[in-house]
Amino acid sequence: MLSLLGFLTIIVFLVLIILKKLSVVTALVIVPIVFGLLAGFSVSELSVMMFDGIKQVAPTGILLMFAVLYFGTMLDTGLFDPIITRIIRYAKGDPLKVVMGTAILTMMVHLDGDGTATFMIVISASPASPISGTRR
Repeated sequence: MLSLLGFLTIIVFLVLIILKKLSVVTALVIVPIVFGLLAGFSVSELSVMMFDGIKQVAPTGILLMFAVLYFGTMLDTGLFDPIITRIIRYAKGDPLKVVMGTAILTMMVHLDGDGTATFMIVISASPASPISGTRR
């Protein structure tokens, strides 16, 4: 029963976000509380669970915020531009070489274990990035 409520929580959360009925932060707070109450937990039990969850996630959240700020700053200052330029120059228009160069860059960046920074660098290295809106 709890697993069904868990899946319903995710579905309701996504529907509310996609239909723009609630903001992400509001939905992240309200939807789990409502489904927790529907599951039969008391408010005091929910508050203990929420506090324990925040204690477990807070260190990771702080590290993730640091990584996003740090690598965002590094991308803005052009730290990875020489490496990306060399990869593009070496590829000489060959898509396979661009993919391999991007994969190697990604592996080097991912050594710190942060997937967010890896994603940020791969998207910025991609010449046909969906963020930049450019297409070949």
